[in-house]
Amino acid sequence: MRILILSWEYTPHVVGGLGAHVNALVPALARAGVDVTLLTPRLQGGKARELLSEISQKRKKRSRKNNGARAVIERITLGPASAQSFFSAAQAANGALEARGRKLFAKNNFDLIHAHDWLVSFAGIALKHAYKTPLLATMHATERGRGHGALGGESALAINSAEWWLTYEAWRVIATSGFMAEEVKKYFHVPADKVEIISNGVDAAPFDALAKISLKSFRRKWARAQERIVFMVGRIVQEKGAQVLLEAAPRVLAEFPETKFIVAGLGGMSDFIRERARELGIAERFLVAGFISDEERNRLFKVADVAVFPSLYEPFGIVALEAMAAKCPVVVSETGGLREVVRHAETGITVYPNDRESLAWGILHTLEHREWARARADNAYRMVKEEYNWDRIAARTVEIYSRVMREREKAKW
Repeated sequence: MRILILSWEYTPHVVGGLGAHVNALVPALARAGVDVTLLTPRLQGGKARELLSEISQKRKKRSRKNNGARAVIERITLGPASAQSFFSAAQAANGALEARGRKLFAKNNFDLIHAHDWLVSFAGIALKHAYKTPLLATMHATERGRGHGALGGESALAINSAEWWLTYEAWRVIATSGFMAEEVKKYFHVPADKVEIISNGVDAAPFDALAKISLKSFRRKWARAQERIVFMVGRIVQEKGAQVLLEAAPRVLAEFPETKFIVAGLGGMSDFIRERARELGIAERFLVAGFISDEERNRLFKVADVAVFPSLYEPFGIVALEAMAAKCPVVVSETGGLREVVRHAETGITVYPNDRESLAWGILHTLEHREWARARADNAYRMVKEEYNWDRIAARTVEIYSRVMREREKAKW
């Protein structure tokens, strides 16, 4: 089984959940015996061509009949960016992706094309028709969803149109949550029998490794010994809700004055959040840390007293899984995919979206009842290991690949 995957994000260029998803899915598919080629823009370095080593020797020694289940990364260097919209720039980049895809098809008889979101849709659709190869699409979010049902401006309209076209052209549409499945059916009128649900996952191994070492000195870099740590990581944009956490912070500090809020990530609202923290008189207690490495993020999850995800719109919430894999108690908005991942009072606390009082209550409850919080974190860790491991997700993906390949054999193009 040979699969061509198209993605705008892949390490070292990982912006959000899409990149984290593809990062983990590609090696997991290879471990499952799939011959994978990933085609992606070379936006932040990385080798132009890379053969992943994360495949067991047993897999490597498989017969050439199934190609050794390799995973190859093909990164495309794009031309200099011009002063055009992001949508137009993405369209232009897809021309380069399509050209490289045609060269890859000349050397490989791919069985399927798998595109992740609209950013690579133009190349995926062109290759589908050029080589009469079924196209699958994984939808990680929608422009209309980010706008809470509205489309503001020409760029949003264009992206929405590209998303519709991708779901129309796809043989199957994969949604990362039940919430996303309903969204694509509602906004793009995709037939229910065309939509599959395959969740995101998380690799618990890096967090398990951290449990074996002391993190006291690392923690001291971020907070004093007596301080509680409330940690949030994500893009600093309106939909992720850092502004809601900021407005909830004074209520938490009134009960637990020795609390340090740490918000990690980049985004257009960073300066606004910092200025508002100064207005509230809590700038010393509310740190907007900017970009942090994956290793720092993992360690902060391990030392934090609570991880908070106050999103207004969240198709899945892979960061919540990461916190749970670290055995960090979580408080999340009851919205989108988060409500499917976090079971209230069992694996975490869910609160009303965009409600600072509700969010403050959830944080205070976690800080006040530490034994209960620890029990929820233990439940969440077990759930993550059992239900959200990448090998299980890869196996489910292979099932869909196989089904589409069987359907293609019976169909006339």
